[in-house]
Amino acid sequence: MASTKSEIQLQNEAWRVGVLYSRSGITSVTESEHFFGTALAIEEINAAGGILGRPLEPVALDPKGDLDEYRRLANQLLSHEDVNVIFGCSTSSSRKAVLPVIERRNGLLWYCSLYEGFEYSPNIIYTGAVPNQNSFQLAAYLLRNRGKRIYLIGSDYIYPRESNRIMRNIVEQHNGEIVDEVYLPIDVESEAITLATRKIKEAAPDAVFSTIIGRPSRDFYRIYHELGLDPQKMPVASLTLGETEMRLIGPAICKGHIVSATYFNTVRTAENEKFVTSYSQRFGREAVASAWGQAAYSQVHLFAQALERAGSMDTQKLIEAVLNEHVLAPEGSVEIDSENHHSWLKPRIGIACEDGSFNIVWQAKEPVKPDPYLTTYEFADFWLD
Repeated sequence: MASTKSEIQLQNEAWRVGVLYSRSGITSVTESEHFFGTALAIEEINAAGGILGRPLEPVALDPKGDLDEYRRLANQLLSHEDVNVIFGCSTSSSRKAVLPVIERRNGLLWYCSLYEGFEYSPNIIYTGAVPNQNSFQLAAYLLRNRGKRIYLIGSDYIYPRESNRIMRNIVEQHNGEIVDEVYLPIDVESEAITLATRKIKEAAPDAVFSTIIGRPSRDFYRIYHELGLDPQKMPVASLTLGETEMRLIGPAICKGHIVSATYFNTVRTAENEKFVTSYSQRFGREAVASAWGQAAYSQVHLFAQALERAGSMDTQKLIEAVLNEHVLAPEGSVEIDSENHHSWLKPRIGIACEDGSFNIVWQAKEPVKPDPYLTTYEFADFWLD
């Protein structure tokens, strides 16, 4: 039986996907990296023939860091742009802003940022790290190698507050001390950062755990350096500092600071070598691959495999398909846990180098099962191998 015109049109129609990252605003640097990683993956997939012979067609919108815009644009994508899948959001505030819209319209959000855990939605695939894949490892490294007096400073919203709560629990259960816990407005100016940093200098902790994000985070590292605080004696430890932000801050300023992440661009795999080269060729020699771009890139390839298996953008069919897939990403093997829709990932600890790269001083032997509600691990039982 010959195909009807509508069937032929359907076979040639592009798969439309939403892309919702802020290219401007407080988090524009890291969210632009999310955007670049997403774009690179889509271009690679289309260059290879698309999915089931049909290209991916991104509908990219910029919420400019405004939570109301995230919500409005997510609704626009799902209700007016013929989109059911969205790659987007970076902060927990933006994810929570769009979540009611995603669930109400039964869309599927692919969220690649690390976050504080304690969430599950049947309409989200979480491909970023949760605390048992980064915070635990960082706390153990600091307590073993730097000392027991830890200072907490962060931006004033859900991710820093929850991450600091977890860090406090780990440190105190290992007989450590939280010297102080300070929060700054998400758009704080440099004068207030200077005042807060002077207080850190006076307190003289063994290490500082920073959950400041965006432009204020870059200001914090510069001011830390200007006030003469030595990373070799009192490092800033973070879950978010990446290679691109290091370049903007100044690599020499960042030398010696510590990051816990599941990816650094110095990971030695054939997949990462290809990704780093492709990223630079596509976005220019000044573009640096980091965890932000890599996570976004990898989740699009994982989605593509799931879509090929499902043959449909239907949310439930895609979820069932992705639970049977894994992708050999630049960071290593990534798969989605069937119990909680989060990703199995390999934790790593990196020390910032003067050339703008990270020296990976520790990594897990294999990917760690995601435990967003921290039900599997006891703090007192956890330590680095």
